[in-house]
Formats: sequence, structure tokens, C-alpha cells
Amino acid sequence: MKAYGAEFLGTFWLVLGGCGSAVLAAAFPGVGIGLHGVSLAFGLTVLTMAFAIGHISGCHLNPAVSIGLWAGGRFPAGKLLPYIVSQVLGAIAAGAVLYTIASGAAGFDVAKGFASNGYGAHSPGGYSMLAAVVTEVVMTAFFLIVILGATDRRAPAGFAPIAIGLALTLIHLISIPVTNTSVNPARSTGVALFVGGWAVEQLWVFWVAPIAGALLGAGLYRLIGDDDR
Repeated sequence: MKAYGAEFLGTFWLVLGGCGSAVLAAAFPGVGIGLHGVSLAFGLTVLTMAFAIGHISGCHLNPAVSIGLWAGGRFPAGKLLPYIVSQVLGAIAAGAVLYTIASGAAGFDVAKGFASNGYGAHSPGGYSMLAAVVTEVVMTAFFLIVILGATDRRAPAGFAPIAIGLALTLIHLISIPVTNTSVNPARSTGVALFVGGWAVEQLWVFWVAPIAGALLGAGLYRLIGDDDR
């Protein structure tokens, strides 16, 4: 139960910090942090939580990561469902807190997106569904390769949170214009539920593509990194 609680709190922090930076700070007049700041914020949430709860739950914070770690032989199947439930609930709780904060400003309009992921008319750059799917699959695959490699027992000890946090920052720098960057079904769900409509209708892409990418990344890492242990 401690591990499940850690996943709840960690995912809460990821969504509040990452999506919160996008909703509250990205375009703030005069000092908005923009794409670069939002990318860094997402990376920092994972980096800080990896140090805080990595020794408790492994700091997955992401259903696709949990599934990818299972496929990579690093996580038991019996814990998958409770981990995923904890992550999604943490993301929804963060979405509720962020909605409460954001709606306190005059002119707030959740229909503007609320950091939701989307494609087509709801992609920041107007990218197609195919572009969104390819982006999410490839980005998540490489995220899993970094996670599996950085946490391998042969890797330098103690540096995994830094590598994983920077990887997530890089992923956002690449893919925010395409999908607003998911690579995490819980993160997508936590804000989409408050937008409703198109965000919920397109949400399936941000479950299917990241999970497919995680399975691909786990398979690739097993090909190059398996030392027959």
C-alpha cells in the first residue's frame, strides 16, 4: 500500500507541476516560461520524485512505464493494475486541484485545452492523427529505453533520476508542438476529464500509442541490453 500511495502522490506531482506550468505559467504576461519552461517542468517533476519515492515504489508515475517495465522483466504483473489505478487517481486529483486554482482567474476557459493532448485541430501545431501516433509511440519507446538503461544494475549508481528527468525534458522539447506531449496515459486522463468533449474523444490515442511505444522500447532494450541474467 505504501508503494501505491507513493505512485498516487508522485503522479499527482507530475501532473500538477507539468500541466500546471503549462496552464498557469507558459503564457503569463511578460515572464511566461513557454515551451522550454514547460518541458523543463515536466522533467523536474520526474527527477525530484525519483529521488523522493524511487526507493518506495520505483517512481513509475505512468501506466505506460509500468507496462514497459513489466515487458522488460523488471516488474511483476500482479502489481500492474493497482499501480495504474493509483497513477490515474493521482493524475485526476492533480487535475482537480489545478482546475480549482486556474478557475480562480478572470477569463479562465477550460475549453482552451487545459494542457490536454490532442491531434488535428487540437494539436498545437495542427499535426494529423498519424503524426501524433508516430510521435507518441517513438517518444515513449525511447523513454523506456532510457529508463531501463539508466536503472540497469550495470549502469552508474545514483544517476538514473537525472537521466530519466532529462529524457522527459527532451521528449517535451520535441513533441509539445505535435501533441502537447503525453507519453503518459495518466497525465492525459487527469486533465482531459475536466475539458470533456474533444479531449475525452481523442484520449484513446494517448493510451494506445504510449503503451505500444513502451512495449516497443522494452523489446528493443531486451535485444541490446539483455546480459542473460
